[in-house]
Amino acid sequence: MAKLGRTGIEIHPLVLGTNTFGWTTGEAEAHRVLDAFADAGGTLVDTADAYSAWAPGNSGGESETVIGSWLARNRDRLLIATKVSQHPEYKGLSAANVKAAAEASLKRLRTDAIDVYYAHFDDAETPLEETVAAFDALVTDGKVKHVAVSNYSPERLREWLDITERTGAARPVALQPKYSLVSRATFEPGLRDIAVAEDLSVFPYHALASGFLTGKYRTEADLERSVRGGSAGKNLNPAGLAIIERLDEIAQDRGTAIASVALAWARSRPGIAAPIAGARELDQLAPLLASAELELTQEEAESLTALSDAFGA
Repeated sequence: MAKLGRTGIEIHPLVLGTNTFGWTTGEAEAHRVLDAFADAGGTLVDTADAYSAWAPGNSGGESETVIGSWLARNRDRLLIATKVSQHPEYKGLSAANVKAAAEASLKRLRTDAIDVYYAHFDDAETPLEETVAAFDALVTDGKVKHVAVSNYSPERLREWLDITERTGAARPVALQPKYSLVSRATFEPGLRDIAVAEDLSVFPYHALASGFLTGKYRTEADLERSVRGGSAGKNLNPAGLAIIERLDEIAQDRGTAIASVALAWARSRPGIAAPIAGARELDQLAPLLASAELELTQEEAESLTALSDAFGA
């Protein structure tokens, strides 16, 4: 099990991502995924108030709403992490916006407290002291249990931590960066070193690179068959395919799925507590959960890291 910062709370080594809920995953199927995740010992579900404002006909908050209808009868089964700053009606991280967005999320989630509340993206227009104080006020009021940060630069993360030290405000317990075999530069080494030194649990998103690291995209024709193919397409080059080939070799040797190996690699990296991965349908959940039990050998992990280095991630 992983730890949630310095809280002592134990977290399952896989965090369930839910950005497809209310978009390509309907409510009934989403509830089946949540049931199975909780039944398997899962502990933390990750969403955001902006999911899935990008989809035609959606306006944001759809994922939270779907999760909320499940939480209404299952609140004690899972911890919920959500985020603020990108919802179309609640842009930025001003104190007023953070408070209003949190209230809206609580209503959609049908709960009285958010377990982990992330600043989704930095807001350069708002003084960081104001944002930190706004998050602290939510903790003081009991509406948020733990504070976290996503998509911040090392410099801004360090500044956030310094403000909490100086003011006594609630300290972040987790960090959520973009990180995978094909995307490492935003986390290593700056954010990684701060996270390790400050006991921040790192829950990376994009750990399967929009499905590329499941092995489902190996040709241009594969990309055309999926709504997410465009995002995965940038990795469809000789260096990216070399990573897939090695993942496939390890998966076949271990009798597991390519996705399981990719997630196990991420979890093996310094500072990583548990990667985030989503299941659009119930059948996709098993290989994600299997990754939590898979321990790569040193040779397997190093061979993947070398190919990731060659990719220029």
